[in-house]
Amino acid sequence: MKNVLFSICLSWALVSSCQQHKEVESEQKDQVPQIEENNFVLPEIPKEMDFAGERIPLTDIDLKERLDKELLINNFWHSQTIRVLKRTRRWLPVIKKIMREEGIPEDLAYISIIESGFNNVTSPAGAKGFWQLLEETGKEFGLTINEQVDERYHVEKSTRAACRFLNKAHKRFDSWTLAAASYNLGMFGVADNLERQGVDNYFDLSLNPETARYVFRILACKLIFESPQKYGFKLSPEDYYPPYRTKDIKIDSTIENLYDWSIDNGITIKILRLLNPWIRGRDFKVKKGEHFIFKLPENNEQLGRFKG
Repeated sequence: MKNVLFSICLSWALVSSCQQHKEVESEQKDQVPQIEENNFVLPEIPKEMDFAGERIPLTDIDLKERLDKELLINNFWHSQTIRVLKRTRRWLPVIKKIMREEGIPEDLAYISIIESGFNNVTSPAGAKGFWQLLEETGKEFGLTINEQVDERYHVEKSTRAACRFLNKAHKRFDSWTLAAASYNLGMFGVADNLERQGVDNYFDLSLNPETARYVFRILACKLIFESPQKYGFKLSPEDYYPPYRTKDIKIDSTIENLYDWSIDNGITIKILRLLNPWIRGRDFKVKKGEHFIFKLPENNEQLGRFKG
């Protein structure tokens, strides 16, 4: 009889313990924030879309498949697409603000994404910066490029140079899609193809593989970056990289040693070059009557200013 009572008590204790454990697990689960996962999504192709005020028809089987290709590439290249998405809140507002000031539709900001992914890269042909400008093109549209300054790496100034190019191309072709295509092929290349082929728009042109993809890559970026969740990319506000908080310092005299100057101003050369990638070399010569603007951290929190 004692053994039976003992078994009943033991069983009751085990059941009670399991129930309490489940209740604790349930409470803990309720307290843990549910994280939405990034998913691989087969992209849906719209029947038409708007780009820079132009309607893009996508019922044509060729055009539909070309856009589908670019959406698939971006949708399934998760690491790169997510990384660029994370950088959009740092750079897209800067670029779009300048485009509004220069009279350029904001949709053309996506050119900088397909050109560089918001990286100051150098192409095999020598094009540099977010906008991948060649030296000759950069100088033609107002940038200073020499042994100590390369403004192709200056985000704001290179964006204005790109806007000047796009404005000039739009005046020539009266089409933002053709202006965008000319950013890859050049204005002469686009004009020559239009004349030889007897057509008047980008979508009827037979082009080299790179330029044939170019506008569709921009269209795919617009669709994904304007509605990332629709395409399987789910980022919380904390996932995005914040804008740099900076202040402007006027430089109107020569700096003999940028390393020492950085330390004297409470930063390191690493931070100086991070915020001013257009500065080249170890010193910085300033001629009489010249002045330049350096960006420095606004405070010592965001970028961990050096305290030496």
